[in-house]
Amino acid sequence: MPGFALEPAQLTWCEELRTLAEERLRPLAEKGGSGELNRPLVAALGELGLLERLFTSGALDLCLMRESLARGCTEAETALALQGLGAAPVARAGTDEQRARWMPGVRAGRVVAGFALSEPGAGSDAAALALAAEPEPGGDAGSGAGGGTGSGAGGWRLSGEKCWISNAPYADFYTVFARTTPGAGARGITAFLVPADRPGLTGTALDMLSPHPIGTLAFDGVRVTAADVVGAPDKGFRVAMDTLNLFRPSVGAFAVGMAQAALDATLAHTAGRTAFGGPLKDLQSVSHRVAEMATRTEAARLLVYAAAAAYDRNEPGVPKSSAMAKLFATEAAQFVVDSAVQLHGARALQRGHLLEHLYREVRATRIYEGATEVQRTIIAKELYA
Repeated sequence: MPGFALEPAQLTWCEELRTLAEERLRPLAEKGGSGELNRPLVAALGELGLLERLFTSGALDLCLMRESLARGCTEAETALALQGLGAAPVARAGTDEQRARWMPGVRAGRVVAGFALSEPGAGSDAAALALAAEPEPGGDAGSGAGGGTGSGAGGWRLSGEKCWISNAPYADFYTVFARTTPGAGARGITAFLVPADRPGLTGTALDMLSPHPIGTLAFDGVRVTAADVVGAPDKGFRVAMDTLNLFRPSVGAFAVGMAQAALDATLAHTAGRTAFGGPLKDLQSVSHRVAEMATRTEAARLLVYAAAAAYDRNEPGVPKSSAMAKLFATEAAQFVVDSAVQLHGARALQRGHLLEHLYREVRATRIYEGATEVQRTIIAKELYA
């Protein structure tokens, strides 16, 4: 489909990124601990200008970065994405003071951000979150969007728990989504910029299948003020959804990058591995499976690029196209990586093998930033609107 063909300069940049990931970033990733924040890796992303580009370019560039880095070093891709997810609300909806204080360090890779939306009882249903923002004495109890705490002139106290939070408990600040108006659903949520050293904020790392820094956060009366609000009181759900609509196609790009890495490995293996008197690729069952892997990978890539381009052009229907891209690409990548493992045999199950690593990495993409089932719900809702 020529309408989605990349320009020669974009193709060259993607190859440069892949080489950079393999030669410069993977050695740093290999020195880090599984599930821990790798600050030297984040700093390298800043030094190489990738974090700067992350916050100054559009959705398609974000997808190209995530896909290319994933082919060469999934840890570098994830470090870039988590930094972007945590800081994008500040970059896009924060105050001038918030951006001036935090974004230079984020872009340089010296300051690490986290995105704190999910809770033990509010994962896929983000509007059901319960982290309470109780107004302090002197707060404005006037007309917020949900008829609740309004501007909170005297500040709020955050009490509750967040779970499955990116870069927790290691980040330097978190974009935290809390309920300022009880009973108002999505219309009663406010986004706050919360530095990690605020009294009452603690965190614990989680040991996840994917080797990413993910953890829980506990808020014991953590004080925030109007200066910490990202966007406007009771408008935080819009901030969260704007961020997720940007990043959902790029989750698909991450998946495409992993699928392509698995496909590349499978092509080399099946061409060189001899069985039953010839190379594996000469077995029809093998060649047909590889053809299916390649087709699903390319179809996913085109959906991702189309959704990202639509986002950059501010076209209508972005929630639907983003959901379609995320849904199809992550499901396709699961198929491709699983097929690659099957065609490689037992060697792919060894700890440290590329496909063993990709198999652990790819599974989470069908859950985070909206599970597959949620994407289908979004698509259906948009179709019937």
